[in-house]
Formats: sequence, structure tokens, C-alpha cells
Amino acid sequence: MAEQINSLEDLGTAAGVEAVVAIAEPREPQRDALGRAYATGKRKDAVARVWIKPGSGKVTVNGKPINDYFARPVLQMILKQPFTVSGTEGQFDVVATVKGGGLSGQAGAVKHGVSKALQLYDPSLRAALKAAGFLTRDSRVVERKKFGRAKARKSFQFSKR
Repeated sequence: MAEQINSLEDLGTAAGVEAVVAIAEPREPQRDALGRAYATGKRKDAVARVWIKPGSGKVTVNGKPINDYFARPVLQMILKQPFTVSGTEGQFDVVATVKGGGLSGQAGAVKHGVSKALQLYDPSLRAALKAAGFLTRDSRVVERKKFGRAKARKSFQFSKR
């Protein structure tokens, strides 16, 4: 008569294989000597280097305050989304340097970098940030122009004669 298999360990013993159970260790916070967490964020052609540390919520991008660098309120809102989702508004100072792309891509890159840095600083925030999709790099980029076409997909005007 076959024995009852209720778990993976029972399956291993039934098959004659030693069962190895891996226990997931809690993630360790990754901070430098100054107590900062660092991460790189990317979006389209923009790349952002982001440092976060405990503070009053001051955000600096390329040496300028957020209101000066990202003048549009929508871009400022994009940048603050990770703090809203994780419930840490006004608790961290952000210093970011951004290169490449336009303002929209740069705001997305800083958002990605801030999200990654937050979860490195405090691993307990990872679940909320991952559920919101902030830890995944947005891979959408501009499609390349094809030969024989006006743009990536647009054709030249058809001429019958």
C-alpha cells in the first residue's frame, strides 16, 4: 500500500532523496558610512543616481530644489509617489543626479531610483513598493526609425503615378 504524501519532505523521503529546506533570511539594510542608501534608477534614456538619508523631506535634483528642476506639478507628484505608497513622506532627504532623456523620463528615473533606495534602506518597505510596481524598470523606449519609412511606422505618401 502506498504511503500518504502531505508535504515536500514526505515526497523527498518517498523518492529516496534528502530534503533540503531553504529558510529565507530577512534582508539586511544596505547603507554607507554616512547612513545613506544609494540606488540607480532608469527610464527611457534617463539615468538617475539617487542617495536617500533620514531628514526633513528635502529633495535636490542636480543641485537644484525639486520645484526649480521639475517645474510641472505632475513631475513633482511622480517623484513623490514612492514616499506616498510606503508612508514615509517627509522622513527622507533625497539627493539625485540625472543625465540623459527629457524631463518626463528623468522624473521617472528618479522615481525608480528613490524606490530602489527606499527598499535598500528599509527592507520592510519592499512589499508595498513592489505591489505598486515601482521597483520594476519601465522598459518602454522610443522605437527606432526603419529604412524606407518616414518615421518608425509612418510610410511616405503613396504616389500612384
